[in-house]
Amino acid sequence: MKTKAVFYHAGCPVCVAAEENVARALDPARYELEVVHLGRDKQRVAEAERIGVKSVPALVLNGQVYHINFGASLNDLK
Repeated sequence: MKTKAVFYHAGCPVCVAAEENVARALDPARYELEVVHLGRDKQRVAEAERIGVKSVPALVLNGQVYHINFGASLNDLK
């Protein structure tokens, strides 16, 4: 069974680079990747916040949040 991975981002250059270099590097045989663009999908901001995302880009694996660089604060996306 694959582990779900969720990559949250806002579409900024830092986020796009992280998606291309980090999120897309996950082994698709092991991880089911969902990419969530919080700039377009504003209703998911509260979900990301509940999980513990503080800034984007962020990758969530097994309920653990990994903040990658700094593109934007979640507060900036509200």
